[in-house]
Amino acid sequence: MDAFSTKNLALQAQKKLMSKMANKTVANMFIDDTSSEVLDELYRVTKEYTRNRKEAQKIIKNLIKVVVKLGVLYRNNQFNADELALVERFRKKVHTLAMTAVSFYQIEFTFERRVMSAILNECRELLHQATNRHLTAKSHSRINHVFNHFADCEFLAALYSPSDLYRVHLQKICDGVNKMLDEGNL
Repeated sequence: MDAFSTKNLALQAQKKLMSKMANKTVANMFIDDTSSEVLDELYRVTKEYTRNRKEAQKIIKNLIKVVVKLGVLYRNNQFNADELALVERFRKKVHTLAMTAVSFYQIEFTFERRVMSAILNECRELLHQATNRHLTAKSHSRINHVFNHFADCEFLAALYSPSDLYRVHLQKICDGVNKMLDEGNL
């Protein structure tokens, strides 16, 4: 039995191409303006927090690659029923994360970094499970890289600190996330 499939070859080429071209121009083809603004703010706050421009770029680039690959898999109906259920649980968890992030920003003294970190870690595990048979080890390490950064309790504490250092970034992130929630994009 010949295992060659042009559909699988085309899908692999799409994933590889998206991986190689994950820059702002390509991201704009797949990511709307509001999402792009949120990503820009996540980049800025990450750059300030890590004090490392290259690391901040790598984290956001990895995030974009993961989002694009997930989109390619979903649009090409590559998930089986069990994986689709995991993707749906992931989507709902991301929605919960977004609502929690905005709520913690809007209501003073409610922020709990362990809650945010736990939700982010649950998102990571669901994403790993849903994409296990579709993504390479390198892509799974990208997922870990992104979630390890954003789920880090020290990063979250700094981001949600009442000091003015990251407050402007957090406000822009939450405004964008809130808009995405209102539009049904999260």
